[in-house]
Amino acid sequence: MSAPAITVDHLTKRFGPVTAVDDLSFTVAPGRVTGFLGPNGSGKTTTLRMLLGLMQPTSGQAIVGDRAYREIRRPAQLVGAALEASSFHPGRTGLGHLRTLAPQVGVKDSRCHEVLELVGLDSAKKRRVGGYSMGMRQRLGLATALLGDPSIIILDEPANGLDPQGIAWLRGLLRDLARSGRTVLVSSHVLAEVQQSVDDVVVIGSGKLIHASTLGELERLASQEVVVRTTDYQATDRLLHERGWRTVPHLEHHVVHDVDAAEIGAALFAAGLEVHQLADHGADLEGVFLRLTASSDAPRTQFAAPAQPDAPPPPAAADSSSGGPA
Repeated sequence: MSAPAITVDHLTKRFGPVTAVDDLSFTVAPGRVTGFLGPNGSGKTTTLRMLLGLMQPTSGQAIVGDRAYREIRRPAQLVGAALEASSFHPGRTGLGHLRTLAPQVGVKDSRCHEVLELVGLDSAKKRRVGGYSMGMRQRLGLATALLGDPSIIILDEPANGLDPQGIAWLRGLLRDLARSGRTVLVSSHVLAEVQQSVDDVVVIGSGKLIHASTLGELERLASQEVVVRTTDYQATDRLLHERGWRTVPHLEHHVVHDVDAAEIGAALFAAGLEVHQLADHGADLEGVFLRLTASSDAPRTQFAAPAQPDAPPPPAAADSSSGGPA
């Protein structure tokens, strides 16, 4: 599958004196999962609603391939979106919900059964949605988004309400969608929820772009952390300072930054210190994310987007934010 990119170009949205989205620009490449990150209230959902034609921008534009969403002839076969997990008729069954949308999307009844099986709702498809848990409604929103076999997937906080097993399943689904060449944009206010599934990150705060890069480039901004615990706290403290390593002392252990665990272990062994814990916690990405979003005046950093393969549009799905295709 060859999918178009998503382009957000100087997008701004004001509600009276409040600027919800402020001159925002970024690109979402096909064949990759992009995490759209920011605290609650940072403007993520407003941006997605403008992208999907559900809200008119004050200025700027958000386009799919080379056109606005509203200009796409059969949008549900190009863009599949799930913005809310609460906009389903409670009296309908999961299968009934999809069957009401199938004629509008332009798919056969068999496709409703396929996507329900794909999202793990096959056994609950004849139950009324009013009795679904939050996690089940999230899965139904995903089924709705995938109904038209879209090449672009847009999901707003899709991990909300999912248990750990469901989150692991979601990560695998997102990776599979990207591997098939689709363009995948996933919003979240918690980096850890998407860290294991995204290729690129776009971070916003107070409606402004704060950072855009590959996940690897974001990781290079993070500090590597190793937890060290020995039988002699004072001797360990002296050794770490003699080596000039950046450390943070705690009550019974030290956290050493930007030094390989093997190097620390070798130094402790050479000093004859008995080690009780030497744990490499890896890069503190959550700390970087919190620093970036701590202030709306945070400096903006942007790296070149990864090369995008030549790709005009093919198929896509539905938006559950209004209970049907947007």
